Amino acid sequence: MRTRKQKIILAAKIIAATFLVMIIALFVFRNALLKQAIAKVSFKIERDYNSSFSIKEASFVGFSGVSLSEIILVPKNADTLFNIQKMKTSVNFWRLLIGDIQLGTLEIENGYVQLVKNKKGRNFEAFLKKDKNETTNANEKRDYAKFAYRIISKVLNLVPTDMKIENLSFRLNDNGNKTNINFQKLRLVNQQLETSIKVETNTFAQRIRIQGFADPRNKKTDIRFYNMDSGAIKMPYIDERFNLKSSFDSIRVNIQNIDKSGGELHIDGFASIANLMVNHPKIANKDVVIKNAKFDFRFLLGSDFISIDSSSTIEFNKVKFHPYLAYETEEDTIYKLKVAIPKMKAQDFIVSLPDGLFTHFQGMEAEGNFEYKLDFMFNKNKPNTLVFDSNLKKENLKITKYGEANLNKLNGEFVYRAIINNLPQRPILVGPSNPNYTPLDQISPYLQKCVLTSEDPSFFSHRGFINEAFKQSILKNIRTKKFSRGASTISMQLIKNVFLTREKTVSRKLEEILLVYILENNRIASKERMLEVYFNIIEWGPNVYGIGEASQFYFQKRPADLTLKECLFLATIVPKPKKFMWQFDNQGNLKTFANQQQKFLSNLMLRRGILIPEDTIGQSIPLTISGNAHSLLKLKVQDSIPVDSLAVEEPFEF
Repeated sequence: MRTRKQKIILAAKIIAATFLVMIIALFVFRNALLKQAIAKVSFKIERDYNSSFSIKEASFVGFSGVSLSEIILVPKNADTLFNIQKMKTSVNFWRLLIGDIQLGTLEIENGYVQLVKNKKGRNFEAFLKKDKNETTNANEKRDYAKFAYRIISKVLNLVPTDMKIENLSFRLNDNGNKTNINFQKLRLVNQQLETSIKVETNTFAQRIRIQGFADPRNKKTDIRFYNMDSGAIKMPYIDERFNLKSSFDSIRVNIQNIDKSGGELHIDGFASIANLMVNHPKIANKDVVIKNAKFDFRFLLGSDFISIDSSSTIEFNKVKFHPYLAYETEEDTIYKLKVAIPKMKAQDFIVSLPDGLFTHFQGMEAEGNFEYKLDFMFNKNKPNTLVFDSNLKKENLKITKYGEANLNKLNGEFVYRAIINNLPQRPILVGPSNPNYTPLDQISPYLQKCVLTSEDPSFFSHRGFINEAFKQSILKNIRTKKFSRGASTISMQLIKNVFLTREKTVSRKLEEILLVYILENNRIASKERMLEVYFNIIEWGPNVYGIGEASQFYFQKRPADLTLKECLFLATIVPKPKKFMWQFDNQGNLKTFANQQQKFLSNLMLRRGILIPEDTIGQSIPLTISGNAHSLLKLKVQDSIPVDSLAVEEPFEF
C-alpha cells in the first residue's frame, strides 16, 4: 500500500514523463508543424488580405531557433510590401508555452520593407481594414493604463535581446516623394546598441548613427541619434510632403522606468535635442532655431485618464517651466492644460526666445523678474464651463532697451506703410504734417463710440487682452475645428498694423501678444494716443487709410461732421473694408442685411447707455454715398431716354 507521499511523487513522475514525451514529439515533428503553420498563415493572408505570402525555406535551428529565407509579402495588383532574403530568430520556449511570444535573438540579411502610395492606391491598404471577427462594445470604457501596458509589453517582447541586421531598408514612396532608410548595420549585443544608417530622399542623402543602451526586458533605454558626417540631421519625407523643413544636431532619448502598479502606469525618462530647426510658412517666414531643449517627463495613465504629470519639466535655453496635460473620461470628456513658469529674470527669458520666431525682440533688454501661470480646462459635454486663466506676476519689471520694434515711436510722427500680400503699400505720414491726419478731439464722438462698441468695448479699462474674449474665441474655434475667430483688441490691431505684418503665422501672433503686453503694461503710450493712431492708420476701403481719407472718400466730409448713420456704416465695414460695395444693391441703397447689422449695433449702444434715443432721430433717412466710393458701387445702368418721350403723339387735325 503506497503512502500519500509516494502517490504524489509517482504522479509527479508521470506528469514529467508525459511532458518530456510531448517535448520530444514536438522536437521530432517540429519542422512539419512549422511548415503547416506557414501554410495556414499563407492561406489566411490570401483569404483575408488578398495578398500572397511565401517563405522559400523554413527550418528549426537548435532547440528554439528558426531559420527562414526569401520571405515575401505581395498584395494583389500592388507593389511588394516586404522581401527579406535571410532571417534567423529564436524565441523564449517557456514563455511560448503560456502563449507569450518573446524574441531572444534576431538576424536579418538583405531585405526591404516598402510602403507605396500612388494613383493605383496603397500597397498596405488591405492591412488597415478592421478584422471582421473583432467585436467591440461601444459602451465598454477602455482602461488606458491596462491597454497601454499590454501594447508596450508586446512590442518590447518582440525586440530581441541580441540583434544583428545588415542591409535592411525601409522605403517610402508617396506619389513620387521617395525616402529610403537603409540600416547598413545594426548591432544589439550585451544591451549595447550601435547602428549605421543611410538616409536618401529626392533632395538629400546623409548617414546617421544611433548608439547607446537598450534593455527591452527591463523596459529601459538610453540612446542618442547623431550625424556621422558634418552638419545637422535632416528629417526625411516631411519636407516634401508637408513643406516642413526640420533638422537637429543630436537627439537623446532616455526611458528610466515603465511600471504598472495600483491600477496606474508610470513612464519616466527624458528627451533632449540640440539645435532644433524648423521652417514652415505657417510658423514663421524664416528658420526657427532652438539651441538646446530638454523634456524631463512623467507620463501617468489610469483607467480613465492620460496625463503628463506636473512634476515634468520642459527647458529651452534658459527658460524652464512645468507643464500639466490631462485627458479625462471618468464622467465627462475633459481636457486640461496647466503651465507654470517659476520666478525667472526677464532678460534670461528674452535671450532664450527661439531665433527666427521673435525677430522684433532682437536687441531688447529688460530688468526685473516675473513668474507666470496658465490654467485651461475644457469639458466637451459642458463647453460653457471653459476655464481660461492667465496670470503673470511682475517684480520690478522694466524694458530698458527696445529691439527692432521701438514702441516709443507711437508717441511721435512716423511713416506707416501697410503690407498686403508681402507688398508694402503707399506711405502714410502719421502726424500733423499730413493734411488728412485727424486728432482724436476732431473725430466725431459717434464714430469713436461705434468703433469702440463693435471692436473693443473695454478698450479704456483692459491691459491689452480680454480673458472672456479669449474664452469665446477658443470655444468657437473648437466648435468649428479651425481658427475661425480671433480675440483681437484695438491694442492688438494697433501693434499688428504698425509694427508687424499681416502674415498668418505662429511667429507673428506670438510677437503680437508679447508686444501688446509690453505696450500696455509699461504705459509707453496713453490710451487716447493709441486710439488716435488707430483711427489714422486703419484701412477703411481700397487704398483708403485713416479716418481723414475715409470721411472724404465716402461722404465728402470732415471726420468731425459725420452723422450717427454714417458712423454706424463706417464701424461695420472695419473688418472687411475693401468689400464695402457689397452692402449696397444696384439702386445704391443699403441691403437688408447691412441695415440690420447697423440697427443691431445702434440698439446695443442704446441698451448700454452709450447712445440716448434722441441720438437716433433721423435714422430712417437712407444712407447716401457721395464721395469717390460711389463710383465703385455696382449700380444698374439707367436708360437715358425719358419714358414720357415714348408716348404716341395725337394726330394733327386740320
